[in-house]
Amino acid sequence: MHALSLALLFVLPALAIIAALRDVTSFTIPNWISGALAAAFLPAALAAGAPLATIGLGVAVGAAGLIVGMGMFAAGWVGGGDAKLLAACALWLGWPAVLPFLLATGLAGGALTLLLLALRSAWVEPALAGSPAWIRRLAAPGGDIPYGVAIAIGALAAFPQGALAAGLFA
Repeated sequence: MHALSLALLFVLPALAIIAALRDVTSFTIPNWISGALAAAFLPAALAAGAPLATIGLGVAVGAAGLIVGMGMFAAGWVGGGDAKLLAACALWLGWPAVLPFLLATGLAGGALTLLLLALRSAWVEPALAGSPAWIRRLAAPGGDIPYGVAIAIGALAAFPQGALAAGLFA
């Protein structure tokens, strides 16, 4: 595989990790991350030699992911950055890898929630007194859940099954 196409394929894992780190430290996922993922999809797909049908299906899956993400945002279940990241990752993964992506994201979200519930218990609070501000904010009772972490874990887990990465792991 050509070095440029290989580098382009790793845009998804790299930006998913950056999104997770930003979400866990600031509870925000900058728009540039989802925008860069969306913008890099077509060049990566063309460099990987993806057929037009695969590219179209990826766009359809991404659009469906955006609609689902917007619904989850409207319901108050996720933040706007989470909804956009979900759609951008779905775009890259395409069909049928979006199914393991959603399953892994849901499982990671559940595990993250349990971890944060344990972290937010009263007996852990004294141990975090000297920790960085982002850790204390993460451990604050009743705080938000940085769901971008779960989305990134789901994307990384499903990446080898994605339409664009299939040639890498065959």
